[in-house]
Amino acid sequence: MFFEYPKLLWLEVIPALLILHYLYMEWKERNPHLRVSTMTPWMKSGRSVFSILRHVPFALRIFALVMIIIATARPRSSGQMERVDSEGIDIMLTMDVSTSMLARDFTPDRLSAAKDIAIEFIAQRPYDRIGIVVFAGESFTQCPMTTDRSTLINLMKEVQTDLIEDGTAIGNGLATAVARMKDSDAKSRVVILLTDGVNNSGEITPQMAAEIAKTYGVRVYTIGVGARGMAPYPVMTPWGVDIQKVQVEIDEDLLKEIAETTGGQYFRATDNTKLMEIYSEINQMEKVRTTVDSFPVYRELFGKYAFAALVALLIEFVLRVFVLRRLP
Repeated sequence: MFFEYPKLLWLEVIPALLILHYLYMEWKERNPHLRVSTMTPWMKSGRSVFSILRHVPFALRIFALVMIIIATARPRSSGQMERVDSEGIDIMLTMDVSTSMLARDFTPDRLSAAKDIAIEFIAQRPYDRIGIVVFAGESFTQCPMTTDRSTLINLMKEVQTDLIEDGTAIGNGLATAVARMKDSDAKSRVVILLTDGVNNSGEITPQMAAEIAKTYGVRVYTIGVGARGMAPYPVMTPWGVDIQKVQVEIDEDLLKEIAETTGGQYFRATDNTKLMEIYSEINQMEKVRTTVDSFPVYRELFGKYAFAALVALLIEFVLRVFVLRRLP
């Protein structure tokens, strides 16, 4: 067994000091006296069991504190070894967060559907490094490539439309994703670029970004999201939000060009089901097996220490309330 945060074990000094303080107070008050007319009633009585039990709540509380400190230090074991096939793939999820992604031809809207399905995709690839880039009028990295799935999923959930200036800078978004993985030594490097519009801003053209991706061996899968024809879109009016029909405009020729230039593929998603199928298809295509890796399987042990602390505190509560009650 080892501890993830061993320095926290220094906090065990606290219960030691509390024990010393308790012993000192007991020594200080060990000779209480009461003036009575006769000692007869007390001459035959021995030491009451309650005189011993009164120390139990304190002992339980100290025990609980010790267990909580150990649990906080995160004890772990690594006695097992697991062998898995490593995918050897780096993936950058590049997502359009312009306001048009709030259109409701998806359930509940394009952006929410894209996030939920991307999270499922992330969960299905536990051994790949995955990152997130978002773009609208400009782009930035929401999460660098990592294998920490919980952090990645939490950051994906935080993606929203008002993060950056509005617009659709497809070239900037792709260039940012490529820059994040150009020095990667993975067997395969992939960008999944999702957008619902036409490139209308940014300093880098999509064609230039595609050439950069090709230079670094990055394959780009492009996804156009949006129903064909008209789509319901929430518009703010002086009387509140009004749902109006707007024309869906996706530059499919551009997205196909980017995919072809980099050796990827273009997909069109018109609803939640189709988008899910697209991610599933990409998931199946990108299965590059490399060497077999071995690594320890860590088992978290803090749970049993936290449970022991909880039981001790419950017992202390029962003793104080129902057994060792004090008169005011």
